[in-house]
Amino acid sequence: MAKKKNKKGKTLTLTDFLAEDSGGSGVAPSYPTKSTSWADETDDLDGDVSTSWHTEEDTYRAPPIDRSILPTAPRSAREPNIDRSRLPRSPPYTAFLGNLPYDVTEDSIKDFFRGLAISAVRLPREPSNPERLKGFGYAEFDDVESLLRALSLNEEVSGS
Repeated sequence: MAKKKNKKGKTLTLTDFLAEDSGGSGVAPSYPTKSTSWADETDDLDGDVSTSWHTEEDTYRAPPIDRSILPTAPRSAREPNIDRSRLPRSPPYTAFLGNLPYDVTEDSIKDFFRGLAISAVRLPREPSNPERLKGFGYAEFDDVESLLRALSLNEEVSGS
């Protein structure tokens, strides 16, 4: 069998390629050179160039942004996203405590919720090793307002 010969293309600069594409006149079009720096562009402007976003002559100012409503606002700045209709209407008012360290104590949980009406803390243990906690627990509160305030501490970190 005969081998096919690869035909090599001709290497062109972009300017030559564009000149051939525009009708084949052979003369490359000339383009104005564009400045590459924003500072060069501001030198061409007439008058004073302000470096601040707002000047005293501004006739319209946007109202200040309430950053607590932004999706990137820290949780502490936002209202707790708790559906009150899902809260219990009568005792027990129990909150699930997840992702607890294995060395947490009932006293450290009560200390974390100090100022709230907490009545009981349950920390389940491994059946095979009663010394080891399961990493979650439950806190029971005396009233629904304490439960609501505890739920608003979601993702807070205990100091233990």
